Amino acid sequence: MKADEPRVAVLIPCFNEEVAISSVIHAFQSALPDATIYVFDNNSTDDTATIARQAGAVVRHEPLQGKGYVVRRMFRDIEADLYVMADGDDTYDAALAPAMIRRARTGPFDLVNCIRRQTDDAAYRDGHRFGNLLLTGAVRMIFGDRVEDMLSGYKVLSRRFVKSFPVLSTGFDIETELTVHALELALPIAHVEGAYRPRPPGSVSKLRTWSDGWRILRLIVRLLRHERPLAFFGALAVFAFALALRLAAPLIATYLHTGLVPRLPTAVLATGIVIAGALSLTTGLILDTVTRGRRETRLLAYLHHAPPGDLQTDAPRA
Repeated sequence: MKADEPRVAVLIPCFNEEVAISSVIHAFQSALPDATIYVFDNNSTDDTATIARQAGAVVRHEPLQGKGYVVRRMFRDIEADLYVMADGDDTYDAALAPAMIRRARTGPFDLVNCIRRQTDDAAYRDGHRFGNLLLTGAVRMIFGDRVEDMLSGYKVLSRRFVKSFPVLSTGFDIETELTVHALELALPIAHVEGAYRPRPPGSVSKLRTWSDGWRILRLIVRLLRHERPLAFFGALAVFAFALALRLAAPLIATYLHTGLVPRLPTAVLATGIVIAGALSLTTGLILDTVTRGRRETRLLAYLHHAPPGDLQTDAPRA
């Protein structure tokens, strides 16, 4: 490796990918001959780990089941300047990695995401395509529209991105959390379009369209609550106030006309809803301050490391 070249780690999370993993490793060895390739085996019941080791990869094991747990371990344990993360199913084009790395360095960009260009009808099932559009659209609407193809598993990440990212997800919702982290800290993001091909014969997808889609949708709601608490709890407060006003309006009209409150239970209910709305708004205001502090902490951790174009990453930034 040249002195001015970055240390590149290729991170490949795997679960039962014995059919494809050898091809994936050899493709990245050809595209990035100076990179270290890590295969993180996630309790595979086949020969994934053995084949990966024979192909020349460094094999690590993560006993907690789920892609989120694997990414958490990869980000904690591996030291590099740039991280190439790809799936082990041989659906992505490893030859695109050098261009993605150049894009990350010349930006510099902390996240370079591969937009998948379908090369075969079998590569992208209709349910997956619709779910990706729906979930990506939801994130773009809530957190910002600087991301495309959010659920792509092929990315280049900077060191400062990786080391400032507090992984909380456990499954395939990890890509959503990665995206929201970049958007919330206003990190530089770039996109590169690349081919997306079907799995090789005998390889089976681990993605469950409905259950994983539902998990990602719930994560988006949780992230909205955690990252935008004032908007989340404020919306609940507005709904509560509107409902209380709808219930109380006839009572107020009757009281102004007769001086009586004929439906006392409704009046009590409306009062309780107003109190609940006020508590929700107060909660949002308090948590908004807490969230701001958490965001500042992540930003400080991010600024502790040099940008992708600066190779002096061994020394923390002042």
